[in-house]
Amino acid sequence: AGDPGYDASVPHGLIAAIEDQSLGIVWISRGSTQSTSVLGGTGTALGTGSSNTDNIIAQAVAAGNNTLTSYAAGLARAHNGGGYNDWYLPSKDELNKLYLNRVAIGGFATAYYWSSSETNAGDAWFQYFSSGDQGYDFKYYTLRVRAVRAF
Repeated sequence: AGDPGYDASVPHGLIAAIEDQSLGIVWISRGSTQSTSVLGGTGTALGTGSSNTDNIIAQAVAAGNNTLTSYAAGLARAHNGGGYNDWYLPSKDELNKLYLNRVAIGGFATAYYWSSSETNAGDAWFQYFSSGDQGYDFKYYTLRVRAVRAF
């Protein structure tokens, strides 16, 4: 209750992968993509992670990077845990939900995790799973990734 789009009669939420997909990977790769805003933008709110991931992948592919596993959003989308292919890199607010529920979910390191939300052309949001702090850093830094899917 209290989350955007909440409806008590419709079960919905996030499912987190059971383990990290990377111990350290760049937010996006391929030359100028690390200093260019994502075409179509990215959101920070709950429910925006999947479209953020699509936009990031489209930017990387347009720049000539067809290797999904070379950057955070592509790696999350390439995950096939449980046989599902709709995994994505969580938005800033979705990642915070993972942090708030980290004990129940399990497997998180006391480390920095990428979100799919950028702050500007050169930086993207992260969450520190030790303190819960959120901040932003250069897209070429290497942070952890945990994919999610929605139901």
